[in-house]
Amino acid sequence: MTQSDFVELEKKLRDAELRPTKQRLALAQLLYSQGNRHITAERLHSEAMEAGVAISLATIYNNLHQFTTAGLLREVVVDSSRSYFDTNVAPHHHFFHEEQGTLEDIAKSDLTVANIPPLPEGTEISSVDVIVRVNSPRR
Repeated sequence: MTQSDFVELEKKLRDAELRPTKQRLALAQLLYSQGNRHITAERLHSEAMEAGVAISLATIYNNLHQFTTAGLLREVVVDSSRSYFDTNVAPHHHFFHEEQGTLEDIAKSDLTVANIPPLPEGTEISSVDVIVRVNSPRR
C-alpha cells in the first residue's frame, strides 16, 4: 500500500467517524484495494491471516458491522446463515449464484419493482433490495 493509499483510507475512516486503528486500516485495505466486491466475514478473516494481520473473527465481524453502520459497506443477507458485505454502497440489486455462493451486482436501472402493496400506516420505503437467486440448469 502506498503512502497516498494509506492517507486515503485513513481519511475514509475519519470521514465516517471511525477511528483509523491499525486493524481497521488493514481491513479497509483488504476490502477496498480490489475494487467493488462482496465478501463474507470468514473470507475476510482468511485474507487477513494470509496478509499477516493478527485479528480474531469476532473483531472482523465487529468492524464489518461498524463499517456498515458508518455507510462504508452494505450488508447483503442471502439467508439466515449467510451475510455478505458489499463495498458498493450505491443503490443496486444482486444475482445470487446458489451453487458458487457468490453475488453479482445488478444495476438499479436494470430492474424495476412494481406493484408494491400499500405500506403500513406511518411508514415509508427506505430501500428495496432484490436478490435474484440463480443456478445452472440440471442436465
